[in-house]
Formats: sequence, structure tokens, C-alpha cells
Amino acid sequence: MTTASRRWFGGRDESRRAEAQAAKDAAAAAFYELDTAQRDLRISIETITAADGSPAGRRAVEGFAELGRRIDEVSQAYIEAVDAHDLDRDDLDGAVAARAKRELERARDELVRVKGELERFDQGLRPLLDNAESQLARVAPARERAKAALLAAANALDAVRAAGMRADDLAARLAALGPELTMLNQGAAQHGVPATVQRADRILRDAEAVRAEADRLPERAAEMDRRLASLRTRAQALRNRADRVDPVLSELRRRFSADCWQDLQHVPEQALASVRQAEERLAEAAVARHEQRWGDATALITVVRELFDAVDGAVSTAQDRLTRLEAVAKDPEAEVQRTRFAIRDAQRLAMEGRSVPDPRHARPLDEAVARVERALAGLEGRHPDYWHFLQEMEGIRASVAGVVNDMRGRRGGG
Repeated sequence: MTTASRRWFGGRDESRRAEAQAAKDAAAAAFYELDTAQRDLRISIETITAADGSPAGRRAVEGFAELGRRIDEVSQAYIEAVDAHDLDRDDLDGAVAARAKRELERARDELVRVKGELERFDQGLRPLLDNAESQLARVAPARERAKAALLAAANALDAVRAAGMRADDLAARLAALGPELTMLNQGAAQHGVPATVQRADRILRDAEAVRAEADRLPERAAEMDRRLASLRTRAQALRNRADRVDPVLSELRRRFSADCWQDLQHVPEQALASVRQAEERLAEAAVARHEQRWGDATALITVVRELFDAVDGAVSTAQDRLTRLEAVAKDPEAEVQRTRFAIRDAQRLAMEGRSVPDPRHARPLDEAVARVERALAGLEGRHPDYWHFLQEMEGIRASVAGVVNDMRGRRGGG
């Protein structure tokens, strides 16, 4: 009886040991599955974090952190249950084995429960994750386009340098993209998808600009040479024109009163001074072009052109003055008739639809008629001031045009 009872209890202890071991294996499997699920979910969260800075994205990160704390708690309970019982002991008591089984089963149930929470949380992340993955899919193509643009810019720069062009400013601009490329290579995980894609687009845009300018550099140099040659030719032509101002002034002095030409006395001197200044800037532009300082050369060319335009205007003014004075001296009536025609047109407009003109318009038109008469009277005498006469005619026509505009404005507004 004693021997049989001992064998019976020994068999029961073995059964309990086996059950406890099975509970331990089940808990270990649940622990492994939870750990795997947590790792997979962490990858999803990192994807969302890289691509989504929205409140929903931040809530997902916070929710995962909270789940992580619960996972740590149940994992710790599982580890403590495993460490508390050595199921491989030869003298393991059946009651101890039964207790171990209960604790391990409880630990497994908690692990399974939290894994269920993890899975439900993961399902709720699907829309965010799909959007994040869609955003991340933009990163690799954008990065590759940026790198390809950088390579193309570098090759273009090498080509123009091989042709003898310095292109130092382009090289500096390309070198400045180095830190941007470093951050681009660090990826969206560190900088986020929007910032990474924007950086790639910025590198692409800047690199393409460098490449385009490098490709244009030979033509730019040739164009600069053509502009410099053209300006040298123009400088000589303007110098020749400036030299012909003195004879024009002599003719003005000989034939017309001082009031007609006094304001032009300094034109020859000023024109030649401007031509000399322009030639100096032109020489500086040639040096800048030789040194391939394109910006400086372009700025100097702009200055040269402005000086040439001023000389051209001043020289033309003297010749135009002589031409106009000769015409009015020969036939002042033509200028008078032109002015009177403008006045009559204005007077007809003032009377349209009225029996009496508006005093606001009649008075300046009457004054215009009187001014014409006074200007004609001023031509009497031995040395008439034809220049004053021409200016007065222009002033009268401008005044009449102002009256016409006022009339039309009032009628249009009324």
C-alpha cells in the first residue's frame, strides 16, 4: 500500500511538472509573440513619426509609449514567474509545480491580453501608416533626382574648367550644397519626410541652376566679347559726334540770340568727359571679363551704356535745337497754326451740348489764345528768342490738352 501510494503520488508530481512546463512554454511563446508584435509596431510608429507631424501622428506616438509601459509590466511579471520556479529540479514538489503553472498561465494570459491591445492599436494606425508610407515613397525618388542633378552640375563644371573657364563662383555655389547633401543622406527618419523632400527639391533646383549656368558660360563669354567690341565701336562713334557739337554751337551763336543756345554751352565739354569716363569703365569691364568676374563686367557695361546714352542725348539735343530753330525761324506760322488748331478743337469740345461754355474751361482756353498772340508779338524785333517761342507753344498745347482731359473726365464721370 505504501509503495503503491508513493508511485501514485510520484506520477501525479510528474504530471504537474509537465503541466507547469507546458504553461512555461506557452508563456514563452506568448512573450515572444508580444515582443515580435511590439518590434513590428515600433517600425510602423517610426514610419509615422518620420512622415506625419500632425496631432494624430503625435497621439499615435503617445499611445505607443503607453502600450510600451504596459508591455514592460506584463513582461516583467512573466520574467519574475519564470525566475521564481525551477521546473527542472529533481525534487520539485507537486504543489510548487501547480503554483508555478498558475502563475505562468496568469503571466501568459496577461501577455496575450496586451498583445490583443497591441493588435487593436495597430489596426487603428492603418490610415496613418498608409499615408506615411505614401509620403516616404516620395523620399527615395526625390533624393535620387537631387543626387543626379549634383552629378550633372559637377560634370558641367569640370567641362567648362577643362575649356579654360575658372567658374569660381559656380564652384563655390556647388560646394555650398555639400552640407545639404549630408543632411539629405541622413534621411527622413532624422529630419522628417517634408523637410527631407524640401531639401532634395532645393538641392535639385540649385544644382540645376549651377549646371545651366555652367553650360551657358562659353556662350556668355562670347556674348560678353561681342558686347565689349560693340561698345568700343560706339565709343568711337560718340567721340566723333561729340567733336561735331562745336560747329553746331557756332552756328547757333551766329544765327540766334543767346537765349536760344546758352544752356548748351557746356555740351561739348560734358560729352567728351562722359565719353572718356565711359572708355575708362569699358577698360575695367574688359579686365573683369578677362578675370571672368561676370557680375562685375556686366555691371560696368551697364554703367558704360548709361554714359553713352547721356552723351547721345546731349549731342542730339544740340543738333535738334539747331534744326528746330531753323524751322521756326523760316516759318513760325506753322508752329502757330498747330497750336491754334489744338485750341479750336478744345473750344469745339467745350461747346458740345452747351449754349455757354463752362467758365472752368473757357478761361484757360481764352488765356491760351492770348498767350499765342503774346508769343507772336515776342518775335518782333531784330533778335527774336525763337527758343522761348517754341517752348511757349509747347506749353500752350500742354495746357490745352489738360483742359480737354478735364472736360472728357467730367463728361465720362457724369
